[in-house]
Amino acid sequence: MPSEVDDAFYERADAHINLSNAQMEGVTRGKVSASMLYSASRFSAWVSACGFESGQKMQEARSETIKYFVDEYEKMLIENLDDYIKHFEKYMKPSP
Repeated sequence: MPSEVDDAFYERADAHINLSNAQMEGVTRGKVSASMLYSASRFSAWVSACGFESGQKMQEARSETIKYFVDEYEKMLIENLDDYIKHFEKYMKPSP
């Protein structure tokens, strides 16, 4: 998770998850997941671009930018996988 988590961090994340859940009507989880990943990468590229004065400056920081976003995603994925492993029965096989 990012080091600077504000009070609405999880509310925003839940809103994205809720949108993805709603999009699963008539399509597979994989397709919705792919769209969500694409949108996250597109938004991250835009956020990154906002911090530069030119495409050349952005190009110069390209590898560093990729590493930052990949590292952050990896940390979040590990955290969430570990949570699902620990609580698998609760999350995947809820009681009626």
